[in-house]
Amino acid sequence: MMAMRHFRKLAPISRSALRMMPKFYSTPAEIERDVLEYDVVIVGAGPAGLSAAIRLKQLEQQMGREVNVVVLEKGSEAGAHILSGCCFDPKALDELFPDWRNEDSPVKQPVTKDKFLYLTEKMAIPTPLLPSLHADGCYVISLSLLTRWLAERATDMGVEIYAGFPAAEPLYDDKGAVRGVLTGDMGIGKDGQPKDSFTPGVEVVGKQTIFSEGCRGSCTKKLMSKFDLNKDAQEQTYALGVKELWSIDPSKAEPGLVLHTGGWPLGTDSFGGSFLYHAEGNKVHAGFVVGLDYQNPYLSIYEEFQRWKTHPAIAPTFEGGEVISYGARTITEGGLQCLPKLHMPGAMLAGDSAGTLIAARIKGAHTAMKMGMLSAEAIAQKADEIFEEGAEQMDLQNFDRKFKASWVHEELYKYRNFRPAVNNYGFYIGSAIAGFDQFIARGNLPFTLKFAHSGDHKSCKPAAQAQKIEYPKGDGKLTFDLLSNLILSGTNHEEDQPVHLHVKPETLKDMKRENFETFAGPEGRYCPARVYEWLENENGETYLQINASNCLHCKACSIKDYGQRIEWRVPEGGGGPQYTEM
Repeated sequence: MMAMRHFRKLAPISRSALRMMPKFYSTPAEIERDVLEYDVVIVGAGPAGLSAAIRLKQLEQQMGREVNVVVLEKGSEAGAHILSGCCFDPKALDELFPDWRNEDSPVKQPVTKDKFLYLTEKMAIPTPLLPSLHADGCYVISLSLLTRWLAERATDMGVEIYAGFPAAEPLYDDKGAVRGVLTGDMGIGKDGQPKDSFTPGVEVVGKQTIFSEGCRGSCTKKLMSKFDLNKDAQEQTYALGVKELWSIDPSKAEPGLVLHTGGWPLGTDSFGGSFLYHAEGNKVHAGFVVGLDYQNPYLSIYEEFQRWKTHPAIAPTFEGGEVISYGARTITEGGLQCLPKLHMPGAMLAGDSAGTLIAARIKGAHTAMKMGMLSAEAIAQKADEIFEEGAEQMDLQNFDRKFKASWVHEELYKYRNFRPAVNNYGFYIGSAIAGFDQFIARGNLPFTLKFAHSGDHKSCKPAAQAQKIEYPKGDGKLTFDLLSNLILSGTNHEEDQPVHLHVKPETLKDMKRENFETFAGPEGRYCPARVYEWLENENGETYLQINASNCLHCKACSIKDYGQRIEWRVPEGGGGPQYTEM
């Protein structure tokens, strides 16, 4: 297995070889740590990070030197935490590996047909596709499988990939520039004390660090604050996607069919819809994506997904089939207006860490890959200065210039008004604006809409002003209770470790007043893994229980929590979902 290959590479600094911490509590600053030095450190073995690593190795001849590249991945192996639809645009892959079609890649099933249905409770109305949704030249794939393939290619080129080693904190030099990351400590008990198995994290440092953690990355969030990267950007808006992978009756399979729906079961105060992608091998990728700026605190995205599958136009696809995997992940949807500054001294942001997903196309893998490639090219262009002995950490402003000259920026600009139109003006008027922009103006409206919101965490109405939603129980064949489906994600965490979903004890009283008493505990519904539950103790007092071992690492709680009191920290490496074909 690939993960074992990576661990063997790390043998010289294996856990048993690292210095052990004395058996008393000590702050991280007091621990003596090993330091691993590389030219470039990449955080996250997803499409962006791996594309950056591969491109760096491809550019070695141009740079006239070997570049030592390391990729740190918090999942048990590359791809284990990767989830997407995925209707894949191969534009970036064509640039990275022009001959990939002649190789044994997992990109096999071309799109043969795409359509859109507007659903009412009983009817399905065929609707013209927005130009952004046309999937000509695209493929139905598993992004987790593509990620594994990219990891294998990167490893063959000399990239070191260390799975199960999450980046816990950015590291800075004495001038405040990023110099790398600190990996998470292993073997800390629930009480915060080191166990016999304790292994301190290591400092992994380089001349440039590329953060490609995906949406709402924990290190990226810290960098945003330290360097004020959002100073000139509007408040980001996000969506949560929940997904099931099905094996269906061969007689119902339509390989290459890409279907999207809007309307039912969502109301007009929520932005979202579904996807149903027919892959090869009688597999169907089915999912539901809802903007986290929804207003009703009683809404459950997971349960809306289950309801959607019961629609008369949808349910027949699943008859005689079996669900084989489940998962969830947040995505950025704000687009161009919400992009942060992409570079800082010693580091760059790439992929969904930067927020380059195109919401109007429901696609982001291609832009993530391209942004990773551009970050590598920015390094290559300045290699003599970056890698000069004794050189200070550089702020690669050429990365921004490369981005603005790329087709990624062109796509983001073209579809810049799609998401704020719906956010600001509601479903019907917003859809009309988006339709006019795409069909008539071709993305060239003489203005750029701004988001009229203060963040997804502030979007819900108080429960007293909202309509309560009663969801039916799952039937175990087509629809499922959440915990039954959660098993299919393979998610797992070491039980005896500090809770990685941290809420300061002194804030719990305010959290109870706002979240539970005012908003009826929405975290119990927006979380797609039932991590959060409001329970009563023997004295009749309500308290928040956090089932951290259920966590899918989707980051919805970090985004949607009203008071922004939930801090998502990396758990021990290798924990979380174990996606294989998602």
